[in-house]
Amino acid sequence: MEDEIKDFLHYLIVERRLAENTIVSYERDLKEYHKYMVNVEKMTSYNEIARLHILQFLKYLKERGKSTKTIARNIASIRSFHQFLLREKRINQDPTIHIESPQQTKTLPKVLNLSEVEALLEAPEDNVFGIRDKAMLELLYATGIRVSELISLNLQDVHLTMGFIRCTGKGNKERIIPLGSTAAKAITAYIEGSRPNLLKKDQSEALFLNHHGNRISRQGFWKNLKKLTSRANIQKALTPHTLRHSFATHLLENGADIRAVQEMLGHADISTTQIYTHVTKARLKDVYNQYHPRA
Repeated sequence: MEDEIKDFLHYLIVERRLAENTIVSYERDLKEYHKYMVNVEKMTSYNEIARLHILQFLKYLKERGKSTKTIARNIASIRSFHQFLLREKRINQDPTIHIESPQQTKTLPKVLNLSEVEALLEAPEDNVFGIRDKAMLELLYATGIRVSELISLNLQDVHLTMGFIRCTGKGNKERIIPLGSTAAKAITAYIEGSRPNLLKKDQSEALFLNHHGNRISRQGFWKNLKKLTSRANIQKALTPHTLRHSFATHLLENGADIRAVQEMLGHADISTTQIYTHVTKARLKDVYNQYHPRA
């Protein structure tokens, strides 16, 4: 049964060309699904699995305290997997038919206000690692790219003279994003003054390096972000996407066209971008309630 999962992941990589993080999510979901079906339901083949077994697995996830969002993602992974098996004629029927995803409550993304952004951008120290961290933060806030896209950048993807970066996002889709002068200055300081000290090999195409001279990882960035958040005395719970959310919200608050923001964020569907209009409306309401004398 494990071979089927390997074949499915290979299909996602080679034919669907999905992003690495998406592949990792599919693999994690399906390994847990496989483990449950073998150990609890005593299955020896995916052809034996019926709708009831999948419902029992979803109940198992819920009892373990998994969120609605996580359960919905598991359903999507399992459904795609069984549809693949059916197309490949490895099963006779799709047991995921008529299994509905749970209704998810839409939560607005957490964003930083301008003073919090300033505090975070000024938090890195004036040393080799601090110059690198400042360049990363400035780049995130200036472009709204994902952290996975940030750490994947190579030197040749950054065009400081022309004022843009070339970024490869989900589904290997490439986009060009403008780069502000402040971010360009921070990146220049890093490339000229800090990166050579981090470089352990003769050369590396990666833009942002760790203390070993290798490409910095998502976990490494997240660890540094938590330290900088504490140093900036920001009380909000930050995620690696917080600066991306703040980038989009601040652009829309200042009158940016939503289609342009969609393009810069790399959203395939504008409805994904529209959530930031709800954020700006919520923030306007907070300001009104706080400052209007008859609120």
